[in-house]
Amino acid sequence: MSNLERDPREIRCATTGTGEGAEVLTGREVPLGGPRAMTVRRTLPGAHRRMIGAWCFVDAYGPQRATMRVPPHPHTGLQTVSWLVAGEVLHRDSLGTLQEIRPGQLNLMTAGRGISHSEESPETVLHGVQLWVALPDAHRHTGPGFEHHPDLPVLSGPGFAATVVMGSLGGVTSPATAYSPLVGAEVAVDGTGEVPLDPAYEHGLLLLDGEAALVGPGPSEYGPLEYGPLVYLPPGRAAVRLSGRGRVLLIGGEPFGEELVMWWNFVGRSHDEIAAFRKEWAEGEGFGAVEGFGGAPLPAPVLPGTRLKPRGRVR
Repeated sequence: MSNLERDPREIRCATTGTGEGAEVLTGREVPLGGPRAMTVRRTLPGAHRRMIGAWCFVDAYGPQRATMRVPPHPHTGLQTVSWLVAGEVLHRDSLGTLQEIRPGQLNLMTAGRGISHSEESPETVLHGVQLWVALPDAHRHTGPGFEHHPDLPVLSGPGFAATVVMGSLGGVTSPATAYSPLVGAEVAVDGTGEVPLDPAYEHGLLLLDGEAALVGPGPSEYGPLEYGPLVYLPPGRAAVRLSGRGRVLLIGGEPFGEELVMWWNFVGRSHDEIAAFRKEWAEGEGFGAVEGFGGAPLPAPVLPGTRLKPRGRVR
């Protein structure tokens, strides 16, 4: 999915503390398109915390009856991770890929130096998340690629079953290509479960459906996860306890040490680099063509009047 804002700016979503080092990233509502189109809840990047590991963008949507129609648009320097709870979405890209995704399947697109794609669905109930992973400098100019994984491994334990979407969790590793140490998983909670974590990672939790509560260490308990906010957990945890009956998105990774410039659908390292990407897209170069979509590509927005600054994982 694209950032469809016509005037994209650095995002300043609210952050509040919960104790035990956790933070609640409340995010904001972003409309994507016309009267039957979608509204997403964007929790990364935020006002203070811009990344969790290499995860640099989190849009959650639904459940809502809507039509997804995202015209061809470019990406650089990132991977897009598409995960559905309900509905179906058709992906096309400039590599010639035509791939539908359904709940429980992963569509992973690596932009590298440059790719363009579109996404569309019939009017239906849509529910899912669109995530971006920033590519480290050593890999951000890699060739573009696309992967579809219809079956993913599961880590099971008392009270939970976690589908490992990206990276590794508790010794279970996704087949999806990852370029930095990270984890992405859908955790189905049924009762009370203790999900193992890598203590070197920072993590985020997002309620997808049902009811689930985050149980803190010792006598402290954070209470129910709310639908919408993303809960941030700092490094140092070997496990997280969840209770209830629902599904929770877990993302995490080693703190990302590089400074990034994120604007529109580009992840780069400088204002001039972003300006060059924008110029290439506007002039029809560098990103290929998406065949079969019934409409024009998205035009590039106007760059802001001030220079974009590289920023680290926290502001």
